[in-house]
Amino acid sequence: MDVYEAVTTRRAVRGFTDRPVPGEVLERVLSGAAWAPSGSNLQPWHTYVLTGGPLAELKKRAGERLAAGDPWDEPEYEQYPPALKSPYRERRSAFGEQRYGALGIARQDMEARQRAASANWDCFGAPAALFCYIDRDLGVAQWSDVGMYLQTVMLLLRAEGLHSCTQMAWAKYRKTVAEVLSPPDELILFCGMSIGFEDVTVDYTRTGRAPLDETVTFVGD
Repeated sequence: MDVYEAVTTRRAVRGFTDRPVPGEVLERVLSGAAWAPSGSNLQPWHTYVLTGGPLAELKKRAGERLAAGDPWDEPEYEQYPPALKSPYRERRSAFGEQRYGALGIARQDMEARQRAASANWDCFGAPAALFCYIDRDLGVAQWSDVGMYLQTVMLLLRAEGLHSCTQMAWAKYRKTVAEVLSPPDELILFCGMSIGFEDVTVDYTRTGRAPLDETVTFVGD
């Protein structure tokens, strides 16, 4: 697959088939993603990949917790500033309107929104999931490195004909994830990532992007 095609076809897929993802494909993708850039080659990502029984167990525990109405775990990092300024506030709002509007969910119907969000804990039906951690002693530059690593993973998955969905939502159930993975205490769970073959019967509306002149300034002759 052409690199441009991989970039433009990558999106957050929220509906997967149960077709297994071959282990050798996951190994090939993660071996390639190890070449993602990082400052001074720190390679600050710590990745766990779940399939089969362990993933089923995680989904089961998360589902039980959701059904019991357990509160989210206390945050270990701030996902969004408490007072999100313009234009980011408007972009986030537009995403919510498109996402839930496509599902026929009204803006004020918080119960329906929560039901839709609960699909996160089933990884949207995906048969494979990745959980990415970072050492809590590292700084913002290393968090940026992790982002470049995850983007590389997602593009290589596209090259293999696979789709993905990164999910910061799993950080809200980090203790449940830790029950299954037993990560060292010095690691923070940044996000999960659902991985698999897209269920093309699931409708979606793709979120647009800001015009180039809103985000890029060319300086030159």
